Amino acid sequence: MSAATAAVAEWVQKLGRREPPVLARTVRELAVLAADEDNATPQRVSDIVLRDPLMTLKVLQYIQLNRHASQRTEITTIAHALMMLGLGPFFRHFSRQTTLESMLESWPPALQGALAVASRARHAALYARDWAAERHDIEVDEVMIAALLHDVAELLLWCTAPIQAMRIQDLQRADHALRSEDAQHAVLGVNLVDVQLSAAREWRLPAVLHHLMDDHHARRPREANVILAAAVARHSARGWNDAALAHDYEEIGRMLGLTPENARRRVIRIALTAAQDWSWYGVPPAAALLPLITPVGQDGRAAAGGVAAKP
Repeated sequence: MSAATAAVAEWVQKLGRREPPVLARTVRELAVLAADEDNATPQRVSDIVLRDPLMTLKVLQYIQLNRHASQRTEITTIAHALMMLGLGPFFRHFSRQTTLESMLESWPPALQGALAVASRARHAALYARDWAAERHDIEVDEVMIAALLHDVAELLLWCTAPIQAMRIQDLQRADHALRSEDAQHAVLGVNLVDVQLSAAREWRLPAVLHHLMDDHHARRPREANVILAAAVARHSARGWNDAALAHDYEEIGRMLGLTPENARRRVIRIALTAAQDWSWYGVPPAAALLPLITPVGQDGRAAAGGVAAKP
């Protein structure tokens, strides 16, 4: 085993040492549905789970570890997982959860860092879902979930090694041109994308999600969809004047057959939608950083007669 492989394996072990927490809002929302199970539906449960990358990870892990040997098809979406489990067993198994907020309550900066990554993951998931639908992807939810989980190793790093996570954050704040991978390698000795891909196998996540989260396959349409969604979410979280966004808009435009300007407007529309979930995370959404903009329509074009507005 090479030194690099050993370092990745060590971080996979560290990140998986304790059971992942979930968002406090997830626990509250699921408790409400569990108390009124007659009116709970798989769609309502799925909507809750897909706002929380850690809860999504836990549901997929659980269903993979507990599916029957005769079930040859991997379960790749939360809707399918709920259909296989049933709502009653789901509520019983996931009724007791450690929350992210309680785990990091003594580390306020780490909690804010973790919540920011969770919020960014939700943004990425919504971008990916929108673009996958536009591309007529055969399974939009797979693409959405892959984007939601794309940076889950970073989220787990805030939970298990907050000092190192803060060092990475400080390096990037001091040098805005520093790539995430370079900052991670400087602090951890590894890139989190490599840790995450190795962890995904360790966690027995569906193979299709491994491929969709693999940045090394960015030329394939579905993988490009996921990688671009994660990139836009990361770059816009740093501010809408981030230099990398111009390249992102060009790539989105090529993927969807849009001009870069219309791609930008489409991104802003989804960012405004994502901002409606801000209370789940308790951190400012990317839309809060938007300058005065012209409202945009469903097709990504400026609405006629629109006036400047700020979310």
